[in-house]
Amino acid sequence: MGYDFHITRKEFWSDEDGPSISIDEWISYANSDIDIQPDPENAGNENWIVVIGSESWPLWWSNCGEIYTKNPDELFIKKLVSIAKSLNAKLLGDNDEIYFFDSAGAVIEERR
Repeated sequence: MGYDFHITRKEFWSDEDGPSISIDEWISYANSDIDIQPDPENAGNENWIVVIGSESWPLWWSNCGEIYTKNPDELFIKKLVSIAKSLNAKLLGDNDEIYFFDSAGAVIEERR
């Protein structure tokens, strides 16, 4: 079992309704980001990986209109916050804590 992180436009990632990120919007963004590429081991528009240096992490688009991953490390969380910001979304943990950049560019975790 893992701890998920969610890039979403909803107030809480588990909300049934609310603004979503379409697959077309996600693919367009993913294709414009040099760190993101289709997952070579899992075909389909919903399966991606983020590659930074020698590290890579899975990233999935969900038909509920979010992008999510499991157990990211600190470097990957920073990338996720950047992706969320670019998509006019936010990064939420499984417990709906929100992650964002402070004015110095450090990632802040805020519990709600």
